[in-house]
Amino acid sequence: MEIEIKPIVTEKANAYSEKQNCYTFAVSPEANKFQIKDLVEKMYNVRVEKVNTALYAGKRKQRWTKGGLIRGQRSAFKKAYVKVADGQKIDYFSNI
Repeated sequence: MEIEIKPIVTEKANAYSEKQNCYTFAVSPEANKFQIKDLVEKMYNVRVEKVNTALYAGKRKQRWTKGGLIRGQRSAFKKAYVKVADGQKIDYFSNI
């Protein structure tokens, strides 16, 4: 099983990372905390102290257009809050 992980870069997430040293990622819904911890430690060379997760359900969306009603649904995802050890940081933009 391939686990997808991508950082969430918003004002709220950046403020949380600066104050609490806790970083936010969007991960595959099937991933568990142990897999997320191992993947973050390998990708960013940091020591992870704690991982909290939250499931977000896919929302139904619809809109009216000239061609009629268009219906769809957003994908469900899991959000992971990863707390790293004191004195360590994650730089999202180092791999670019």
